[in-house]
Amino acid sequence: MSETGSSTAMSDAKSAHSNRWKALTFIALAQLMVVLDATIVNIALPSAQQDLGISDGNRQWVITAYALAFGGLLLFGGRIADLWGRKRTFVAGLIGFAGASAIGGAATNEAMMLGARALQGAFGALLAPAALSLLAVMFTEPKERAKAFGIYGAIAGGGGAVGFILGGVLTEYLDWRWTFFVNIPFAIIAAAGAYFVIREPAGGRNRSPLDIPGVVLSVLGLVTLVYAFTRAESDGWGDSVTLSLFVASAVLLAGFVLTESRVKAPLLPLRVITERNRGGVYLSLGLAIIAMFGLFLFLTYYLQIVKGYSPVKTGFAFLPMIAGMMVGSTQIGTRLMTRVAPRLLMAPGFLVAALGMLFLTQLEIGSSYASVILPGMVLLGLGMGTAFMPAMSLATFGIEPRDAGVASAMVNTSQQVGGAIGTALLNTIAASATTAYIKDHIGGAGSQAQQQLVQLEGQVHGYTNAIWFAVGILVLAATVAATLINTGRPDISSASGAGAGEGAEDELKVPVVAH
Repeated sequence: MSETGSSTAMSDAKSAHSNRWKALTFIALAQLMVVLDATIVNIALPSAQQDLGISDGNRQWVITAYALAFGGLLLFGGRIADLWGRKRTFVAGLIGFAGASAIGGAATNEAMMLGARALQGAFGALLAPAALSLLAVMFTEPKERAKAFGIYGAIAGGGGAVGFILGGVLTEYLDWRWTFFVNIPFAIIAAAGAYFVIREPAGGRNRSPLDIPGVVLSVLGLVTLVYAFTRAESDGWGDSVTLSLFVASAVLLAGFVLTESRVKAPLLPLRVITERNRGGVYLSLGLAIIAMFGLFLFLTYYLQIVKGYSPVKTGFAFLPMIAGMMVGSTQIGTRLMTRVAPRLLMAPGFLVAALGMLFLTQLEIGSSYASVILPGMVLLGLGMGTAFMPAMSLATFGIEPRDAGVASAMVNTSQQVGGAIGTALLNTIAASATTAYIKDHIGGAGSQAQQQLVQLEGQVHGYTNAIWFAVGILVLAATVAATLINTGRPDISSASGAGAGEGAEDELKVPVVAH
């Protein structure tokens, strides 16, 4: 290489290194937008349904259309990021998401709304893995990586609860359409900042030809799986169509794995998921999300229907959990990640979250927010925040740069599928317990007021039954993390601190395994 070429390369590497913290700001902003959108629409849905004349039978599609497109296209989005360039994919995802949000906010009928939600999901599937893989290739020095993923993990974990607050405020004081329009400034600022600030390290592209059979099988398999869980929630687990969908998804995903083991340039190289540490992260994170998504739903219903909270007050009731997540992720997780092995943060983190869930199994109609819900939320936030941060980092640590996008997509896929399973599974458990309780107790209720009381008691009984299952799922997540994840703490002494260029790629390939 000529002296001029060498100095230019060094200058680019220095620029990428010095800009990485500015870049984190815009990546975090984009991640916040995606996570907010997953919950903010839930609060606005009743108003949007009334305005657009959406039937009760079709209203779930406002949520499902997004989930199907996002969950089904994530692996494809991750591969596009590796092939096309992570910065370019990130910016394109942001612009597309803003456009889809504008269509949703301007929707005049049901079809326009559902189309906008599917488009949001598709562009989110480009955006989310590109964001995480940019962090993976830009932050390689252990201490800096810990801080960066601490911030990212806190946003990923706490953003959903912020969505409840923002959704309540916008719906109550402005209009449901603003729950869509609010995404546009987020996206424009993040896209402009990313375009001018992010300097993606060179040499990390995967220019292999696209694995079309893998794309088709993965998209069809994941869409079918997410839809099967969504249908199970509304039509029951024994419904013949639901069972057929589960069988079809198993066949499609088995075909996908078989295809990936044989093709020369697979969409998802099996080395990404068969490495025990990454496999342990994907599995434990998916299980934890199952527990957490169900809880969000139950607490929202409990606070609004049983306790009579307004949407805004409900949103603010979730603030202690957000604070706990921030502390767990940016203080506990970040400070300890370079000192202890990840499993020693993840497993105890999930157990602390399970302890928080245990508080919430004690819910009754007259339960005090301060004595039951508050401590439960704080412990849940602390535990999840502490566990999420090393999980997010470890999911892409040790990965070859050419696989960073698809490895990041797997993190989002485990969360998306976990969310679909959690909502359907725990809702079904709660509904069954509620029905059984009301059937057993309604006979003794003479007056209408007593019957209404039994109905409310039945709902709370259903919530607590489902939360007991969530406790067990979190204990299982802790067990998976403790047994499968065996990577030791990052070796700070051998870190080069390079944030860009070839040195960064080399360092990404060297996880330290505890013996």
